[in-house]
Amino acid sequence: MNVKDFLMLSCAVCCTACGGSGNDGNSGKQDVPEVDDSQLAYHNPVIRIAAPDPTAMRAKDGYYYLYATEDIRNLPIFKSKDMVEWEEIGTAFTEETRPDFLPDNKDVKERAHLWAPEIRYVKGKYVLFYSLAQWGNHWVSTIGYAVSDSPEGPFTPKGKVFDSREVNVENSIDQYFYEEDGKYYMLWGSFFGIYIMELDVTDDVTITPKLDTKRQIAGNAYEGINLWKRNGYYYLIGSIGSCCEGQKSTYTTVVGRSKELSGPYVDKQGGQMLDNKHEVILHKNDRFVGTGHNSTLLEDDEKNTWMLYHAFELERLDAQRQVLLDRILWDAEGWPYVDKLEPSYGAFRPVIK
Repeated sequence: MNVKDFLMLSCAVCCTACGGSGNDGNSGKQDVPEVDDSQLAYHNPVIRIAAPDPTAMRAKDGYYYLYATEDIRNLPIFKSKDMVEWEEIGTAFTEETRPDFLPDNKDVKERAHLWAPEIRYVKGKYVLFYSLAQWGNHWVSTIGYAVSDSPEGPFTPKGKVFDSREVNVENSIDQYFYEEDGKYYMLWGSFFGIYIMELDVTDDVTITPKLDTKRQIAGNAYEGINLWKRNGYYYLIGSIGSCCEGQKSTYTTVVGRSKELSGPYVDKQGGQMLDNKHEVILHKNDRFVGTGHNSTLLEDDEKNTWMLYHAFELERLDAQRQVLLDRILWDAEGWPYVDKLEPSYGAFRPVIK
């Protein structure tokens, strides 16, 4: 029996035995979907080298592009037709174009790294946001941005959006840019509260913060947040726990939702994310741990929702945080989750026409 046939049989058995929910007996879960026989299976991880904190988008050329924290120096770029087969095509920056607006201190500069990029298409440009920060020094944390005419780069740094001291928020990293109704927002934060603030964005993509609009929307349990809007709700997705301790990593992907962009974001019982209350989307299993810091959700050509995120593979810990792909399902009340609340090993590809 080949891999495809095995996975199709496994899926059929699971759906028959478990009603397709596989989620701790909770009612109202979406069935694991039947898949066209013509589709091929894929295996996690989909990127089998270190590419933590992934961010991805589908560009104007129809390809998906993924960017990651610089375990590969200067922020690696990957390209894919289908979110499954990824090719490493270069880096966002070179040594000559690498952003550098930290204090003129040799120790700070040597210990600072580019983290957690976020890709967006804004006013006709591909805009790559990033965190430039020093591990362990929460006040040396800056959010910057760079622009390009192509998702493949080269990206030209435009400067910083703000730093921790300017907004008085310790550990100002893990930014997420959001646009709605002609207004622009930045969400950010890492274990010192999650905040939202309006931005001013000019036609030449000069970005400045509106400091008097800053508002806290979630507590100190979260980092790596992003936002997804569906059926009138804003879903604030983030990670809790430890990201980077190998097999001891406890990263877990969680969510709250709100009818308003500025919150309050709540769990199913009405508990607020400001009080660190949330629902679980995804946690570890016996193969992968440290499951979190996902990209913004993506859609395939059938409007199915997918999530790229990083995790440690217990059998290959030396590979560090690799990239996994799983489909997001939605329960009867509109809450997102991954089947069985855990990473898949074998699954069926996104529908790309």
